[in-house]
Amino acid sequence: MKIARQIGLYVFAIALFYAGITHFMYDHGFAKMLPSWVPLKLIIVYVTGITEWLLALLLVFPQTRRAAGFATAAFLFIVWPANFYAAIYGIPAPWSEETNQTALWIRLLFQPLLIWWVLVVSKDSKEV
Repeated sequence: MKIARQIGLYVFAIALFYAGITHFMYDHGFAKMLPSWVPLKLIIVYVTGITEWLLALLLVFPQTRRAAGFATAAFLFIVWPANFYAAIYGIPAPWSEETNQTALWIRLLFQPLLIWWVLVVSKDSKEV
């Protein structure tokens, strides 16, 4: 089980780091996921991308892993409303011109799964 959890940790960290990269590649697409009343959209997109990089790196180190797991779960919860907004208003994925409406709603289901995943893989091995 320890090996599977470690693989899950590194897969999660790599995916989170890549997600941070996409915030710079598709910055305007991510900005569209924020309501019009939100100021400084691109800065928010860049800060969230950098945050994903930092959290991914902190997950890799055993000394910071548990705290990074909690911080990542909190971060995923905090950015979840952007996915709701995108689903409600039919805003496509940042890298796409159009996205199936069903896919936008299904994406919402993945956020709790990601939160669960990071909490499981960031546990100290003594806690399992």
